[in-house]
Amino acid sequence: MNKSELIEAVAASADLPKAAAARVIDAMIDTITDSLQKSEPVVLVGFGTFGTKDRAARTGRNPQTGATIEIKAAKVPNFKPGKALKDAVNS
Repeated sequence: MNKSELIEAVAASADLPKAAAARVIDAMIDTITDSLQKSEPVVLVGFGTFGTKDRAARTGRNPQTGATIEIKAAKVPNFKPGKALKDAVNS
């Protein structure tokens, strides 16, 4: 499912116009992104938790030349599914 299909599904499920559903989805994505930029987790009970993890700096290789390169440390987003989501997927 892509974003436009998600908007259509939300609009149909919540009996909203597609434009309103699109604004809701965009606001949700923006809010989650803003929280993650501040390293604040977003917990949706039963669905899951959006958070960030620190990835350490490491040495890598350029696959074309074989030269070693330094890869900087980074903060990466992650998602941990909740029990209700896991149960729904596995049923």
